[in-house]
Amino acid sequence: MPDMQQARDTKDLFSLKGRIALVTGGTGNGYGSQAVQALAEAGATVFITSRNLSRVQQTANELRDKGFDVRGLALDLENEQSISAVIENIISDAGRIDILVNNACSNHFESFETVSLKDWNQVLAVNITGTMLISRATAPHMLQNNGGVMINLSSIYGMVAPDQRIYGSTGTNSPLVYGMTKAALIQMTRYLATFWAPSIRVNCLTPGGLFNHQDEQFISQYVAKTPLGRMAGGDDLKGAVLFLASDASAWVTGQNLVVDGGWTAW
Repeated sequence: MPDMQQARDTKDLFSLKGRIALVTGGTGNGYGSQAVQALAEAGATVFITSRNLSRVQQTANELRDKGFDVRGLALDLENEQSISAVIENIISDAGRIDILVNNACSNHFESFETVSLKDWNQVLAVNITGTMLISRATAPHMLQNNGGVMINLSSIYGMVAPDQRIYGSTGTNSPLVYGMTKAALIQMTRYLATFWAPSIRVNCLTPGGLFNHQDEQFISQYVAKTPLGRMAGGDDLKGAVLFLASDASAWVTGQNLVVDGGWTAW
């Protein structure tokens, strides 16, 4: 049992100095890049991955130029050997893995009526099976090193159905298979949190829509359904990532932290 009388400074609770993190994905302007920045700014060494080695190395180089310890590796979540190679590379380089952020995600934008079985299965393979495989491959190293933290990135559409009225009218959509896989991640979080307790904490982070220069009509309709009156910006997920990755959430596991501007409150 921890010493209930021993309290640490808040800054120490949120510090990740000396910790090793792996963020699947992490390139581009999505939530993965916010996760990478949050961890790196808090002092962690962060490994990021992509199927495109040159792209992930370019992203890592840009962040290193800003003074962060970020390193890029090629990873194919549909390939178990690729997953094993990435984990072995990190262990060889850094000696351990303290934090795993399962951010990488596959999607398609075909309609439910016409989506091919190949595309459907590919999304399942990356979003569910790939997350399971890399979590399973990482866990033994965390267990050997007094535990660790895993964070799964879900979506509000793993909790509620998309409002088809704001999608069909703008020429975009949110496909069934995407929401299904994101719902599965919430349940995977609960299962793994209890399976690996008390050594590994596993939590889910569920964000709402991120502004990315979408169609103006879509943005206005989306914002109208959001109590805080806007889509997520460039740093709206960083605080939540840092909370779940750090000792500030040391008594939190098996939970789904929703960061959606209030979308799911209505």
